[in-house]
Amino acid sequence: MSFTEKFATAYKKILPGPFTIAIVLTILTFLLALIFTKPIDKTIGAYCLDIAGYWESGLWNSSTGGLYFAFQMMFMLVMGHIIALSKPVDRFIQLILSPCTTTANTAFIVTLATILVSLFNWGLGLIFGAILARKVGEKFARLNQPLNYGLIGASAYVGLMVWHGGISGSAPIKAGEQGSIKSLVESIGTANSSALPTSINISETLFSNLNLIVTVVLIIVLPLLMYQVGKRPFKAIELPQPITIETEKHDKAEGAERLDFSRYFGRVLGGLILLYAFYKAVILPETFSLKFLDPNFINLTLLGGALLLHTNISAFLTAAGNAISDATGILIQFPLYFGILGIMVGSGLIGQISDGFVAISTETTFPVLSFLSAGLVNIFVPSGGGQWVVQGPILLSAAQEIGASYPKTIMALAYGDQWTNMLQPFWALPLLGITGLKAKDILPYTLILFIAGGLIFISALLLI
Repeated sequence: MSFTEKFATAYKKILPGPFTIAIVLTILTFLLALIFTKPIDKTIGAYCLDIAGYWESGLWNSSTGGLYFAFQMMFMLVMGHIIALSKPVDRFIQLILSPCTTTANTAFIVTLATILVSLFNWGLGLIFGAILARKVGEKFARLNQPLNYGLIGASAYVGLMVWHGGISGSAPIKAGEQGSIKSLVESIGTANSSALPTSINISETLFSNLNLIVTVVLIIVLPLLMYQVGKRPFKAIELPQPITIETEKHDKAEGAERLDFSRYFGRVLGGLILLYAFYKAVILPETFSLKFLDPNFINLTLLGGALLLHTNISAFLTAAGNAISDATGILIQFPLYFGILGIMVGSGLIGQISDGFVAISTETTFPVLSFLSAGLVNIFVPSGGGQWVVQGPILLSAAQEIGASYPKTIMALAYGDQWTNMLQPFWALPLLGITGLKAKDILPYTLILFIAGGLIFISALLLI
């Protein structure tokens, strides 16, 4: 058994499912708050009730950084999946399949295509990659050709290691919203809010020299790496049989119901939404900038695109029914993350963590330490949006005290979050469901991506 196979086996034994991890992390945070922040004049029982109150207030957080944000992320994932299930995207996938003749060149093509789509939208990239991998498996099964299907599955999952540096990246996009930085840090009371910027434009984060260089290196290195891995001998696993995207029949639609099956109604609506988005982004502002690119704008364009690309409203809703299950994890886990933040803020634990971080950091080492800590946190909080809510205030407060760059700090968090997705199976669940693969089939190869990504991200944070 190789090292990567041993790692995959050990990983599966050590860590439970993502929701269970969130519960364990909640209990751990509760205990840490009790141990390190209990006032001398309070009994343990009374302070436990206080902490429970902090948890509950965070659990149902209705601010823009709470349940509202959770809905934004759910909508983004579902719309991305709906677009991936449209016929135009399916035809595009068929074009990509044409040059796929060996495991090596297929791994290269799938990796490159998934990265490019994921830089546009993480939800679309995740489902697009999964469907592409499935179609590759079906093609090789039909031709009775050998294929390292586990490697192809890992290649299709690589988008989760690049997405946070793309235009749907939660942390940089959220930081670009007016007032978001101050409101996030003010909520924990550990920084001088008057000295903080109201927002950080994505020209300083997503379109910075740092991120542009990192993105280009990832686009070049990762497909070539998967190509080389694809040349190695492999153990064959069963390939999938063909599946088709279901669409709803409408043999006897009558009256107003015909609108559901009209070839024009949904498409016209989608086109109008996209025209309005263009007006809002390009024509309405006196000076063109990238400030319009926030979660709401992205979701607006995804909604318009999803309606435009599907044959009719009925087909759109059928795809939505298939896509909605992917958002389950966000629905049931985000409130727990907000509860964790509520405990950390209400007890003052978050301030102690921030102070400790400052004590061991310098302006030079801070971005790398931020990256490593974000990678660790992502193992327990497998969501870029949830991690921004939980860890963003700590890192921004520490950056203010040290004098470190806010944009670089945000990108360090983004890189760390996406980096350990190659070890965290939470976002792989939709891919595994679509491809029929198991986590142990892809983990040996995502570990290789994890190592390569770590070297790229740390080098960039130190040198750029």
